[in-house]
Parts: sequence; C-alpha cells; structure tokens
Amino acid sequence: MKRIFEQSWRWYGPQDPVSLSTIKQAGANGVVTALHHIPVGEVWTVEEIEKRKKLLEDSNKQHPFALHWNVVESLPVHEHIKQARTDRGKFIENYKQSLRNLGKCGITRVCYNFMPVLDWLRTNVRYQLEDGSTALLHNLEDLIIFDLFILKRDNAEADYDADLIEKAKAKYAEMEQEELEVLKQSLLMALPGDKEGFTLEKLRNGLKDYEGISAEQLREHLVEFLEEVVPVAEEAGVVMAIHPDDPPWPVLGLPRVVSTASDLDYIFSEVPQKANGLTFCSGSLGASEKNDLPEIIQKYFDRIHFVHLRSVQREENSRFYEANHLEGSAGMYRLVRSFYELQKKNNSSALPMRPDHGHEMLDDQGKPYYPGYSAVGRLRGLAELRGLEFGILNTLENQQY
Repeated sequence: MKRIFEQSWRWYGPQDPVSLSTIKQAGANGVVTALHHIPVGEVWTVEEIEKRKKLLEDSNKQHPFALHWNVVESLPVHEHIKQARTDRGKFIENYKQSLRNLGKCGITRVCYNFMPVLDWLRTNVRYQLEDGSTALLHNLEDLIIFDLFILKRDNAEADYDADLIEKAKAKYAEMEQEELEVLKQSLLMALPGDKEGFTLEKLRNGLKDYEGISAEQLREHLVEFLEEVVPVAEEAGVVMAIHPDDPPWPVLGLPRVVSTASDLDYIFSEVPQKANGLTFCSGSLGASEKNDLPEIIQKYFDRIHFVHLRSVQREENSRFYEANHLEGSAGMYRLVRSFYELQKKNNSSALPMRPDHGHEMLDDQGKPYYPGYSAVGRLRGLAELRGLEFGILNTLENQQY
C-alpha cells in the first residue's frame, strides 16, 4: 500500500511511561529514540546502540509487529561546540564516532538541534483548554515576567518592546504565587534524560556562557560543525536533519539561527551536501507567521529527512498554544498534500513522520508523562494524521481501503 509517511512515535527509552506495546497499539512501527542516559558529548558506542535495538527486537518477539529504530532524536551537540570553545575538537570527534557507530548499526537518520542552553520552551506546560485537556502554551508576556522578575537577568529590558514590558509589569503585579510557580517550573523543566534539570542559577550560568556570542557568530559555529561532521555522516551512510528553533526567535537574550527560511538558505548553501538536511517541524516553523510552510517543503523537499507534524494556534504578541493536529494555524491538509505531490513527482519513498506534542487528555491526565508526550493525545494526533493521509491517497490515487 502506498504511503506518504512511515508512522513513527517518539520513545524516551526503558524509563518512558509509554510502553513499546502502547506504541504498537497506536499504529506506529517506527520508533524515534535516543540514548538519553549517555552524557552529552560522550561517544555512543556500538554496544549501547545495539542494546537499544535489541529492546525493540525483543518486543517484536512478544508482540509480533515490526517495531524498528528509524530515527535518532536527538544526538545532542555539546554546548562547547556551539560556543566554539578551545576544547570543541574533542566533542566534534566524539560526535563523528557516534555517527560512524550508528551507521554500522544500520541507524541512518539523525535529528539534532543547535539551540543554545535551552531546547524548546513553554511558559505553561499544562495550559487548560476548553474541553478540559491540557496543552503546551508559549506566552511572550509571561516569558518577560519570568525574565525580569524571577530570573532577573541583567539588562533583560533591552530585549523587549516598552509596551510589552509595561503589560508584563501590570500582569505581574496581579499574579498569585501559585501562578508564578507554574511559570517558573514550566521554564525550568528538565528535558527527558536530564535528571538534574535546571535551576535559576544553572540557567543564569548557561546564559552567561553565551555573552558576547552574536547570532552571526553562532551561525558560523554551526557551519564549522557541519563542515566537520557531514562528510563523516556521508561516509557512514547517515543523513543529518537539523530541528528548527522552538520558538523560532531569540529567547532570554540567546541568539537563534535555525528559525526562518533565510536561516535554512544559509545553512544549506554553506554546506551543500544532501546529508545536511532538515527535520521539518510544522509547529516550530509554524509558530512564526513569517514562515511559509508549503514553500519550505517545496524548496527543501530533497533535504527533508524527518517530519514532525503538529499545529500551533498563533495569537497576538508571540502567544501560541498547541492546537489539535488538524486545526490551528498550520494548514495541515496543504502540508500533507504537498508531501504527497512532491513524493509522486520525485518518485521518492515515504518519510518517517511522528505526531508531536499531543494534548494530555482522558485517562492520561494526572499521570507522570512528560508534557506533550502522553499516550492518548499523541494517539489521537496520529489517528487524525493517518486519516488525512488515507483520505488524500484515496482521493488522488483512487486507492480503496
């Protein structure tokens, strides 16, 4: 049966509350995972990679359904590489060896990002929607409150418009302590695999490490990194897929360099090998109305090695929340149809795709899921996306299901 996407699911490993059997029941067979237990900057050995593969193989014996590791998300880039410190060469060599080892083990797609200090960030990771489910929310006004009054970053006011600062100050004056704690905990939330998490002091120190590093310099550091590792990836039979910044603009004074179509133009022109590719994330890129998502798919289709499908509802003043997958600002029908048309034109195979940032809903509420990665919300998202895919195929290919 012709497919536009290989249905995939992000799994954080043996400690993930979402089990492999749940992933099978959701209808996915591609498993997007990483070795979160290995400290950032250390080599992923063949032995550790094979251990993770064996977990999937063993699950197939118990419940026959071909789960396989199709994408690494993520092979993280050490901060010293991003900062171009004198010891970055050691970490680049380790990264190269990890790519070689992944290639030896047959894992050939690597998602990564180049966001300084912080990965994606939200000001409320359990924002209640009208139907009672919760979603991830980013509100610039709340971020300003955190920056000015909780983090108390030096010279933070210089990064924001005066009218937004005044609105933030007025809102802060009326906020309850419980609201401020939700804001603080949402922005200091640890990433999966990071047992320590952030503290205010740790975040301040991380920000200080980037003082004096401009967006232009960070962009140069990214290109220098790619010039080193992409040829090794090519030799290993591996493709690299950079994830866009989330949100796609500077945060807390940190530069962001993978936010816009012009950013992608620069990255791919400077390092033109096709192994230097993109994770197309419709939510990250779609948070900015400046990004034309169908146009980005059209222009860089041959470099899109991995797909995250989700939709955010954009509102004023850089406020957005995760909408249902077929609603919000993304225009999901146009996106999926664009992938279909380009695959047909290029006679290319299905791309690995995972539903991203599901709502916390139904029986998942109150359980210890990582925000955005509960089971039922992503199952709903995958089901909706599969239905959209089948509808497009059935209409345009006259396939019968």
